[in-house]
Amino acid sequence: MFENGITAKVNLLERSCSCRKFNLVKMPCKHAMAALRAKYGDGEGYGNSIYDYSSPIYKVESYLLAYSKAINVVPLEAEGTVPQELLNTKISPPPYDPKLGRKKLKCTKGIDFNLQL
Repeated sequence: MFENGITAKVNLLERSCSCRKFNLVKMPCKHAMAALRAKYGDGEGYGNSIYDYSSPIYKVESYLLAYSKAINVVPLEAEGTVPQELLNTKISPPPYDPKLGRKKLKCTKGIDFNLQL
């Protein structure tokens, strides 16, 4: 497909595009949409083909299946109970290596060599 001086290669069989959006998101990018329009025209086939070339995870059935089970809500902190052995546990900070990072420079005040007497 050719758009605004940029050429993108679309392969509808492999569901890929050189812009990589079609490959990553698994939903037709603007280049793939233009290729589908060129293949099917603006009729009924074009509208239905968009869903055929999208990943099944975007379909209503997949969405309903993903959220069909109950999601447990985390209780408020005031309502939660923490076991006593966890309350008494001391957590130490991770080991520290002072050699890491950028070396610090010592700045000293000196004579300004640009002054002329």
